[in-house]
Amino acid sequence: MKLRNYQSSDVQEIAQLFYDTIHTVNLKDYTQEQVDAWATGHIDLEAWDQSFLDHHSVVVVEDDKIIGFGDMDKTGYLDRLFVHKDHQGRGVATMICDALEAPISGPLTTHASITARPFFEKRGYHVVKQQQVVRRGVYLTNFVMKKEVS
Repeated sequence: MKLRNYQSSDVQEIAQLFYDTIHTVNLKDYTQEQVDAWATGHIDLEAWDQSFLDHHSVVVVEDDKIIGFGDMDKTGYLDRLFVHKDHQGRGVATMICDALEAPISGPLTTHASITARPFFEKRGYHVVKQQQVVRRGVYLTNFVMKKEVS
């Protein structure tokens, strides 16, 4: 496994990984209707690319395939963190978070899915509040989480 910075040429592969992960890994905590609303398979790739370029964004590659990605903005908000369904539990998310969190001095925040909440709790994040977000008219539960760093 190798961690590297995001490149614009990664966006299509990342979009597919995002879709596949939500429709397999997150399906254990969300209904089919919810995952279909969350990940439709139709992403504005230009907007995603610009967002990744604006943030500190990294990918983990193994055998020339992206197996995980994540991004954090300058305020310490972890926007996206996804690991390929076949590479769960191998330290990929930890590697990504370690790289993204290291340069930040101040609180870290994220909006974690039900699926991701235990991972973030193990990293020292705590739930600030549970919330319902609406995606294409469908409600999904997630958690605003925060971690204090110095």
